[in-house]
Amino acid sequence: MKKYIILIFGILIMLFCISSMTYEQQTIVPTLQETLENKPFYNLLSKLEVTYWGQTISVETRGYYYFVEFLIRKGLHFAGYGFIAILIYRIYRKFQFQLAGICSVLTIFVIASMDEYRQTFVDGRTGIFDDVLLDTYGAITFVILFKVIGTLYRKMKQKMNVES
Repeated sequence: MKKYIILIFGILIMLFCISSMTYEQQTIVPTLQETLENKPFYNLLSKLEVTYWGQTISVETRGYYYFVEFLIRKGLHFAGYGFIAILIYRIYRKFQFQLAGICSVLTIFVIASMDEYRQTFVDGRTGIFDDVLLDTYGAITFVILFKVIGTLYRKMKQKMNVES
Protein backbone atom coordinates (compact mmCIF):
# COMPACT_ATOMS: atom_id res chain seq x y z
CA MET A 1 0.00 0.00 0.00
CA LYS A 2 2.89 2.32 0.77
CA LYS A 3 4.07 2.05 -2.84
CA TYR A 4 0.65 3.19 -4.11
CA ILE A 5 0.68 6.22 -1.83
CA ILE A 6 4.21 7.16 -2.93
CA LEU A 7 3.26 6.69 -6.59
CA ILE A 8 0.11 8.81 -6.19
CA PHE A 9 2.03 11.63 -4.53
CA GLY A 10 4.72 11.45 -7.20
CA ILE A 11 2.12 11.70 -9.95
CA LEU A 12 0.32 14.54 -8.17
CA ILE A 13 3.59 16.48 -7.79
CA MET A 14 4.27 15.97 -11.50
CA LEU A 15 0.71 17.08 -12.29
CA PHE A 16 1.16 20.17 -10.12
CA CYS A 17 4.37 21.07 -11.97
CA ILE A 18 2.84 20.55 -15.41
CA SER A 19 -0.31 22.49 -14.63
CA SER A 20 1.79 25.35 -13.20
CA MET A 21 3.31 25.92 -16.63
CA THR A 22 1.90 28.41 -19.09
CA TYR A 23 0.51 27.07 -22.34
CA GLU A 24 3.56 28.37 -24.18
CA GLN A 25 5.85 26.39 -21.87
CA GLN A 26 4.01 23.12 -22.35
CA THR A 27 2.77 23.20 -25.92
CA ILE A 28 3.84 20.28 -28.09
CA VAL A 29 2.78 21.88 -31.38
CA PRO A 30 6.38 22.51 -32.56
CA THR A 31 7.23 18.86 -31.90
CA LEU A 32 4.08 17.74 -33.71
CA GLN A 33 4.98 19.93 -36.69
CA GLU A 34 8.33 18.14 -36.93
CA THR A 35 7.11 14.65 -36.13
CA LEU A 36 3.87 14.72 -38.13
CA GLU A 37 5.14 16.81 -41.02
CA ASN A 38 3.12 14.78 -43.56
CA LYS A 39 -0.07 15.20 -41.47
CA PRO A 40 -0.96 11.51 -41.11
CA PHE A 41 -4.68 10.78 -40.66
CA TYR A 42 -5.51 14.29 -41.86
CA ASN A 43 -8.57 13.10 -43.80
CA LEU A 44 -9.91 11.19 -40.80
CA LEU A 45 -9.17 13.94 -38.28
CA SER A 46 -10.65 16.63 -40.52
CA LYS A 47 -14.01 14.87 -40.20
CA LEU A 48 -13.98 15.07 -36.39
CA GLU A 49 -15.47 17.89 -34.36
CA VAL A 50 -15.47 18.12 -30.59
CA THR A 51 -17.60 20.54 -28.62
CA TYR A 52 -15.59 21.60 -25.63
CA TRP A 53 -16.04 24.55 -23.32
CA GLY A 54 -18.82 25.82 -25.54
CA GLN A 55 -16.60 25.86 -28.63
CA THR A 56 -16.26 23.62 -31.65
CA ILE A 57 -12.75 22.20 -31.76
CA SER A 58 -11.70 20.73 -35.10
CA VAL A 59 -8.98 20.74 -37.74
CA GLU A 60 -10.97 23.45 -39.50
CA THR A 61 -11.28 25.72 -36.45
CA ARG A 62 -7.85 25.10 -34.88
CA GLY A 63 -5.64 23.70 -37.59
CA TYR A 64 -4.24 20.18 -37.82
CA TYR A 65 -1.42 20.41 -35.27
CA TYR A 66 -3.43 22.27 -32.64
CA PHE A 67 -6.28 19.79 -33.01
CA VAL A 68 -3.90 16.84 -32.59
CA GLU A 69 -2.43 18.54 -29.53
CA PHE A 70 -5.94 19.05 -28.15
CA LEU A 71 -6.74 15.35 -28.59
CA ILE A 72 -3.47 14.32 -26.92
CA ARG A 73 -3.93 16.71 -23.99
CA LYS A 74 -7.51 15.64 -23.35
CA GLY A 75 -6.60 11.97 -23.78
CA LEU A 76 -3.90 12.41 -21.15
CA HIS A 77 -6.44 14.06 -18.83
CA PHE A 78 -8.79 11.10 -19.25
CA ALA A 79 -6.17 8.35 -18.93
CA GLY A 80 -3.98 10.06 -16.34
CA TYR A 81 -6.74 10.67 -13.87
CA GLY A 82 -8.15 7.22 -14.64
CA PHE A 83 -4.83 5.67 -13.67
CA ILE A 84 -4.67 7.71 -10.46
CA ALA A 85 -8.23 6.59 -9.66
CA ILE A 86 -7.18 2.94 -9.88
CA LEU A 87 -4.32 3.55 -7.45
CA ILE A 88 -6.66 5.34 -5.04
CA TYR A 89 -9.21 2.54 -5.43
CA ARG A 90 -6.53 -0.02 -4.47
CA ILE A 91 -5.75 1.94 -1.31
CA TYR A 92 -9.41 2.13 -0.30
CA ARG A 93 -9.81 -1.62 -0.97
CA LYS A 94 -6.83 -2.39 1.31
CA PHE A 95 -8.86 -0.85 4.11
CA GLN A 96 -11.80 -3.12 3.18
CA PHE A 97 -13.83 -0.06 2.32
CA GLN A 98 -17.00 -1.23 0.54
CA LEU A 99 -17.54 1.97 -1.42
CA ALA A 100 -13.97 2.09 -2.73
CA GLY A 101 -14.99 2.71 -6.33
CA ILE A 102 -17.29 5.60 -5.53
CA CYS A 103 -14.80 7.14 -3.11
CA SER A 104 -11.94 6.90 -5.58
CA VAL A 105 -14.02 8.68 -8.24
CA LEU A 106 -15.07 11.36 -5.74
CA THR A 107 -11.44 11.79 -4.69
CA ILE A 108 -10.48 12.33 -8.33
CA PHE A 109 -13.29 14.87 -8.70
CA VAL A 110 -11.93 16.82 -5.72
CA ILE A 111 -8.30 16.63 -6.92
CA ALA A 112 -9.27 17.67 -10.46
CA SER A 113 -11.41 20.53 -9.15
CA MET A 114 -8.58 21.84 -6.99
CA ASP A 115 -6.12 21.57 -9.88
CA GLU A 116 -8.39 23.43 -12.28
CA TYR A 117 -9.05 26.12 -9.68
CA ARG A 118 -5.30 26.50 -9.09
CA GLN A 119 -4.77 26.91 -12.83
CA THR A 120 -6.84 30.09 -12.73
CA PHE A 121 -3.84 31.70 -11.00
CA VAL A 122 -1.37 30.68 -13.75
CA ASP A 123 -0.76 33.23 -16.50
CA GLY A 124 -2.34 32.18 -19.77
CA ARG A 125 -4.23 29.27 -18.23
CA THR A 126 -7.86 28.87 -17.29
CA GLY A 127 -9.60 26.47 -14.98
CA ILE A 128 -12.21 24.64 -17.01
CA PHE A 129 -14.98 22.61 -15.41
CA ASP A 130 -15.12 20.50 -18.59
CA ASP A 131 -11.63 19.24 -17.68
CA VAL A 132 -12.87 18.26 -14.21
CA LEU A 133 -15.69 16.30 -15.85
CA LEU A 134 -13.28 14.68 -18.32
CA ASP A 135 -10.97 13.67 -15.46
CA THR A 136 -13.94 12.26 -13.53
CA TYR A 137 -15.18 10.32 -16.57
CA GLY A 138 -11.67 8.88 -16.91
CA ALA A 139 -11.78 7.82 -13.26
CA ILE A 140 -15.20 6.19 -13.66
CA THR A 141 -14.16 4.36 -16.83
CA PHE A 142 -10.84 3.10 -15.47
CA VAL A 143 -12.29 1.96 -12.11
CA ILE A 144 -15.12 0.08 -13.84
CA LEU A 145 -12.70 -1.55 -16.30
CA PHE A 146 -10.34 -2.43 -13.46
CA LYS A 147 -13.17 -4.06 -11.49
CA VAL A 148 -14.54 -5.93 -14.53
CA ILE A 149 -11.12 -7.20 -15.62
CA GLY A 150 -10.30 -8.18 -12.03
CA THR A 151 -13.56 -10.10 -11.70
CA LEU A 152 -13.03 -11.89 -15.02
CA TYR A 153 -9.45 -12.75 -14.03
CA ARG A 154 -10.56 -14.23 -10.69
CA LYS A 155 -13.31 -16.26 -12.36
CA MET A 156 -10.91 -17.63 -14.96
CA LYS A 157 -8.39 -18.46 -12.25
CA GLN A 158 -11.08 -20.26 -10.20
CA LYS A 159 -12.22 -22.19 -13.25
CA MET A 160 -8.66 -23.28 -14.01
CA ASN A 161 -8.14 -24.36 -10.39
CA VAL A 162 -11.36 -26.43 -10.44
CA GLU A 163 -10.34 -28.13 -13.69
CA SER A 164 -6.87 -28.97 -12.37
